[in-house]
Amino acid sequence: MKQTTSHILMIRPSSFAFNEQTAGSNSFQRQDEIQDIDVRNKAMSEFDDMVSLLTSVGIHVHVISDTEKPVKPDAVFPNNWISTHENGTLITYPMYAPNRRLERREDIISYLSEKFEVRHRYSFEFYEDEDEPMFLEGTGSMIFDRPARKVYACTSPRTDIRLIDKFNVLMGTSGVVFQAVDKNGHDIYHTNVMMAIGQDFAVICLECIPDADMRRMVVHNLEKEGKEIVDISLSQVEHFAGNMLEVENDEGKRFLCMSQQAFDELTSLQKELLSKKTTLIPVSIPIIEKYGGGSVRCMMCEIFLPPR
Repeated sequence: MKQTTSHILMIRPSSFAFNEQTAGSNSFQRQDEIQDIDVRNKAMSEFDDMVSLLTSVGIHVHVISDTEKPVKPDAVFPNNWISTHENGTLITYPMYAPNRRLERREDIISYLSEKFEVRHRYSFEFYEDEDEPMFLEGTGSMIFDRPARKVYACTSPRTDIRLIDKFNVLMGTSGVVFQAVDKNGHDIYHTNVMMAIGQDFAVICLECIPDADMRRMVVHNLEKEGKEIVDISLSQVEHFAGNMLEVENDEGKRFLCMSQQAFDELTSLQKELLSKKTTLIPVSIPIIEKYGGGSVRCMMCEIFLPPR
């Protein structure tokens, strides 16, 4: 199994906006008096610039436009509702916010099925309809160490440990589950805002894990798989320095994608450590980060399906 891919799915937003239904569990979202139309236009411009940058270094970006109806303010973050895997598996996930469930689109799955081999398809979304609903928001909730077949996840209202267990049984993976909190002691809503795993490194905020035994467990698992740990601070997490994704081009050159804000928050030593392993690519997306409460990694859905 490979940790990185050269094919990425991205959804160009048409109704991007501050999402009231997610704000309660996402402390990264912000809102002010800027007009919705300005937010949408600026978000689309940021998206287009990011696609151009990724394409320029040889990443295959599969862009699908969001549909205008129904309105989906967070459609630009597709990694939460779908994941794909090298054995041809495609999985869709249960979403915490009702208006985010609208992001799951059969036409997107059909597109992927035409371009790539989908050998197995599994749907977890029926857990939304249980008497006690459970949620697991894709690669927002779970950070994959694909070669090691491990799943790292911090529990939250959007990440239910029971569904992580079900995922592990389905995919033959093992879970490294822990609690992570922000500066106010609230659950980190998605694991991918405080942790990222590349081919031979891991960016993680150990400060976010209050329990010493859990912290040691996470470190042990990462070091066991040969990952050099780049520890970031809670302050850096608040600037999306944990929300990164490593990809590669057809020549095998590796790139670590992050926002400009995240890049600016990294120390010189952190940049040096990461630059020895991969090429850093900062992308400026301040509007998407501010109003959406997600960053570059959230916008990128990795395609690991075998090509047709």
